[in-house]
Amino acid sequence: MINCRNISKGKGKGELIVSSEPISFLGGVNPENGEIIDPNHELKGEIIKDKVLFIPGGKGSTVGSYVIFQMKKNNTAPKAIICLNAEPIIATGAIMSDIPMVDSPEDTQNLVDGTLVEVDGNEGTITIL
Repeated sequence: MINCRNISKGKGKGELIVSSEPISFLGGVNPENGEIIDPNHELKGEIIKDKVLFIPGGKGSTVGSYVIFQMKKNNTAPKAIICLNAEPIIATGAIMSDIPMVDSPEDTQNLVDGTLVEVDGNEGTITIL
């Protein structure tokens, strides 16, 4: 179990999709299908729907919070979000959308693409399954 800081309550389980680059949800993610559409992002073409998204943080406009909310309404949102350092845009989007979110994981060594994890935003933990 990896201890973290809890940001948004709830539990989410899924396959990790990992990025070393921050994501801008406004213009960087298609809320209709959950695809990363930023042409300069390392995950361009990847789908984050039903995954556990692990990113350093977010960037861009505050409207990104509403894009996350729209993704939740469209059933295209990630199951949970892990950030190295949460900032207000992603945190607000996760909280508004009831998407479990944690940040500041103690250890990231085993948080690699394709790993099945459960994020517990209530307790502030990540469990590798």
